[in-house]
Amino acid sequence: MAPSVSVLIDTYNHERFIEQAVRSVLEQDFPAAEREIIVVDDGSTDGTPEVLRKFGSQIRVLRKANGGQASAFNAGIPECAGEIVAFLDGDDWWAAGKLRAVMESFGADPTIGLVGHGITEVLRDGTERQHVLREPARFRLDSAAAAREFRLRKGLLGTSRMAYRAPVLRRIGRVPETLIIQADEYLFTLAGLFADVVIRREPLTYYRLHEANAFQITSGGAGALRKKSLVLKALAGELQKIFEREHVAREITEAVVTAVQVESEMIRLEIENGLPWETIATEWVNYRITHEKASLVRRFLKGVSLLPALVLPSRAYFGFRKRVTTNSVYRQARMRWLPFSPDHLGGNTAERR
Repeated sequence: MAPSVSVLIDTYNHERFIEQAVRSVLEQDFPAAEREIIVVDDGSTDGTPEVLRKFGSQIRVLRKANGGQASAFNAGIPECAGEIVAFLDGDDWWAAGKLRAVMESFGADPTIGLVGHGITEVLRDGTERQHVLREPARFRLDSAAAAREFRLRKGLLGTSRMAYRAPVLRRIGRVPETLIIQADEYLFTLAGLFADVVIRREPLTYYRLHEANAFQITSGGAGALRKKSLVLKALAGELQKIFEREHVAREITEAVVTAVQVESEMIRLEIENGLPWETIATEWVNYRITHEKASLVRRFLKGVSLLPALVLPSRAYFGFRKRVTTNSVYRQARMRWLPFSPDHLGGNTAERR
């Protein structure tokens, strides 16, 4: 009998973390006979293969040469026999009850093609910080309003919190292998074109922030930032082509693809000496995307904050801004006088160690 759910774990040099990831799946309150676990080892050079051997026949390991996230997905997805495919990064782990909750959503409505949910970020010092919606969300990329909703909520659809109906993945097909990171965004964006997307409130994944995390670049050097910028630029181009092929309305394409292009451009301007007009134009577009309901006062203050960008190269401006925004006095004043919490989120706080 074919399993009802396939769990696809992608891993690369996660020797310290992969055991916890696999055990979090094995310990789910879900019948073992109804699920399979496939681990794609993307050419690890550390002790990851030895750790995986501990699990014997409980998992199936596919080992390949290192090629990045898209190549790992392309190797693993065709091997999944389940009606549902749930993804997990090898450095994250699932909360108890994750699989039952996700399968409950799929069982409630056959038109649902992708299920996401809240997350608990685990910082390097052990602090946990939850990101959840104020209320469950459901949408499809069939209108400009839905595209804007998707744009705000897509952070809850990343690898370790996304599960698909297998036919949706088959319709999407192979992921462009230039997407050595961000391949998950390619999948969940196109899933929103082809099926309904549901995001549950519960934080059902623990998302680990660590120094080797390929997707977190806040502490990375210029090389890591440049790679991220170039991959995002490639992602925007690939999405643009698919949206044109599927005859997606222009306003939907602009709402989705522009957000990716702006993210790429913001990173580029942080590491290069872009012209002042480039900084200001990109910053305003990004502000409109992330603060759609900002008051006139907040918009005015944003304009004031951009005044140094009139005379500074982009790299100098972003460096100056980082020094200001990380200053403890500024942060305390900001929290007191101009606190900001995204309208769609119900939690974004450090909770416990």
